[in-house]
Amino acid sequence: MKNLETQFQYKPFNENAILIQGPSIIDEILLESLLFYKKSIEKFYDKLIVEVILSYNSLLIYYESTIEDVYGEILTLKSLFYNDAKVLTRKKRLWKIPVCYSNALAPELPSFAAKKSMNIDEVISLHTIPLYIVYFIGFLPGFLYLGGLDDKLVTPRKSTPSLKLEKGSVAIGGNQTGIYPCDSPGGWHVIGKTPIDFFDLNAEEPCFALSGDKVQFISIKENEYNDISNLLKIGDYILESDIL
Repeated sequence: MKNLETQFQYKPFNENAILIQGPSIIDEILLESLLFYKKSIEKFYDKLIVEVILSYNSLLIYYESTIEDVYGEILTLKSLFYNDAKVLTRKKRLWKIPVCYSNALAPELPSFAAKKSMNIDEVISLHTIPLYIVYFIGFLPGFLYLGGLDDKLVTPRKSTPSLKLEKGSVAIGGNQTGIYPCDSPGGWHVIGKTPIDFFDLNAEEPCFALSGDKVQFISIKENEYNDISNLLKIGDYILESDIL
């Protein structure tokens, strides 16, 4: 993406925060630029910043105290985009998420397939082929915002949201797919279910996947789903992943 830095807009968000807004797109090159920018900001400011929050196309920088000179801070932030100093980055991973697409665990799948004029196997194939990019985590703790859904599966959200989607529900809403990490109301169409936990408050990284990682859904049978669930209960299951 040419001249990406010229497309960022900097504006006060409140007395303690500055918003850096990028182009209104979902793009892997933009994500990589924002991840590097985020690391550069965190390294430069160290403990002076409470948090840097990433979204599809923006960074929100929260400061510990009121920003006295907003435009001076914006100039500093702009300079960090050009910072050539080495920024340590972690190795990204591809997480292989087992998903069961059986009618018992995903009763909405047949109606979803009919809505798309497909058979169930076509939906499963289109859903499991892509390597989805983890853009950021939000909405619920451990909810991954994924990019890369096949255009053939893009479907408007339900006109009337469900009052409860079960933990582990794998669903499609608009041009996104995702996994509900806990029971929650939701307007997405549930097409599968995974036994994997996406948020553990006691873990060093509460959510194992991080922005920049990738996810692939692996179709499993119902008996495999039950076996994995049982192994998870006794702490004897390791989620498969590869270093990218």
